[in-house]
Amino acid sequence: MEKGETTRFEFGADHSLEVREIMSQVLQALRQKGYNPVNQLVGYFMSGDPTYITNHNGARAVIRRMERDEMLEVILSEYIKTLE
Repeated sequence: MEKGETTRFEFGADHSLEVREIMSQVLQALRQKGYNPVNQLVGYFMSGDPTYITNHNGARAVIRRMERDEMLEVILSEYIKTLE
C-alpha cells in the first residue's frame, strides 16, 4: 500500500442479530439502574473497561460476548442505513 491510501477494514460474518440482542439486554440493564446508556457505552467502547457496564442482570458478561470492534461495525452500519 502506498502512502496516503485509505486502508480497508472489513469483517466477514454478519453479527447484526447478535449485536441487537446484546445491546437490548445491556440498554435495559443500564436504564433499570438509572445510568445514562450513551455515556456508559461510550466509556466502554472507548476504553475497553467493562466496569462502565453494570453487572445488573448479567449485562457486563453479555456485552463481553463479542469484541468491541465487531459490535461497533454493526452499530455504525445500522446507523448509516438510517441516513441513506
